[in-house]
Amino acid sequence: MLGRFFRSKSKTIAAYGATYQRRLEEKAAAARTIYDDARDYHRAHPPGKMATIPTKPLASPADLALAYSPGVAGPCREIAVTPGAARDLTAKGSTVAVISNGTAVLGLGDIGALAAKPVMEGKSALFHKFAGLNSVDLCINESDPEKLAEMIIALEPSFGGVNLEDIKAPDCFTVEEICRSRMKIPVFHDDQHGTAVVVLAALQNALELTGRSLADARIVTSGAGAAALACVELLLSAGARLDNIILTDRDGVVYRGRRKAMDPRKARLASTTRGRNLADVIKGADVFLGLSVGGVLAPAMVETMAAKPIIFALANPDPEIWPEDAREIAPEAVIATGRSDYPNQVNNVLCYPFLFRGALDCGAVEITEGMKLAAASAIGEMARRPSDPAVRAFYSDETLEFGGQYILPKPFDPRLLPAVASAVADAGAREGVAARPIADLDEYRRELAER
Repeated sequence: MLGRFFRSKSKTIAAYGATYQRRLEEKAAAARTIYDDARDYHRAHPPGKMATIPTKPLASPADLALAYSPGVAGPCREIAVTPGAARDLTAKGSTVAVISNGTAVLGLGDIGALAAKPVMEGKSALFHKFAGLNSVDLCINESDPEKLAEMIIALEPSFGGVNLEDIKAPDCFTVEEICRSRMKIPVFHDDQHGTAVVVLAALQNALELTGRSLADARIVTSGAGAAALACVELLLSAGARLDNIILTDRDGVVYRGRRKAMDPRKARLASTTRGRNLADVIKGADVFLGLSVGGVLAPAMVETMAAKPIIFALANPDPEIWPEDAREIAPEAVIATGRSDYPNQVNNVLCYPFLFRGALDCGAVEITEGMKLAAASAIGEMARRPSDPAVRAFYSDETLEFGGQYILPKPFDPRLLPAVASAVADAGAREGVAARPIADLDEYRRELAER
């Protein structure tokens, strides 16, 4: 497996496979423990993580007559005449569908729709916890992307937005493109765009700490799948230069003229470099952005990077390089992973609840590039502020001060909701996609802060 990515004769690089495996084995016992604890957590009565709770009183026959027949005919008639009234008469405007077919579940692969349900329930729970949004998980047994898209489109009357999750590439592109072109509510593939937003937020802070600019940073990716391509596209929108970016995948460098395992998205981002493998092109790089598989970045490669390298080893659950191995080579490196047991976890929960809150509240019909950039900026800025006392109590063993060990805020920071949601809503209005622009953003932020 590792050899396919290295394509190198270096014995030092090849030797990292054994070191990496030892690290992996050291963490296996802890992983087994948390898996057992999670089973008990999910099995506790009532099973699962979600429930349906009415928001109106149902304490008397009079209440029943209002909630259902005959009184319910009143709001039905109004919506039939004025569809926009559904936002004021139903929960549609504050409800997100979390939809998956279970073909690419993070760290687990194609496990099917039913086995993916705990993940989707978790996503729905986090929408409610962090943004106060209702959410319904829908795990659908459909592997044909066009049929899956048709099913999702048919659900539009029930939801204010759609969060696509854990759908394999390239099917995820097809599903999202069809849904976005035909639906008048936000459709957001979180594996692509949520990752990209949080990566951009983290990278902007890491660049500031190391005295670099996005426009000048030399960036090398490991992985050229859905998440990596979305990250690169957003980095370009934020000011990165394509001639400073080199993508690699399991077949080596994505270069112009390559024929194997190429598609139009990769071709647009292909490099003119003469390097043909990760070991070649990582030399002198400022940033390593890993969205691939564990163990592909050997310490010997880190040694060839620029001073104070930025290393985002985001493969989950096993990163492209263990942070302790990278830091042995580059003590001043800024390192992020996708894991919660290391500093600087790139976690999409920093994005999607708050982004959807802002998008739904302003009546956005889509989520634009500008809204994603606004979310990234607001998330990154939060890490530069003094940390909230309540958050410090949650993370008493960490120093939550802006620096190499703290380039992203924590999900439990209560300031994220008003900051990110208002930035997204404002961007939606400025870009002309908000059906209900928020007139007073300061008041909106105060309302969110009080929830």
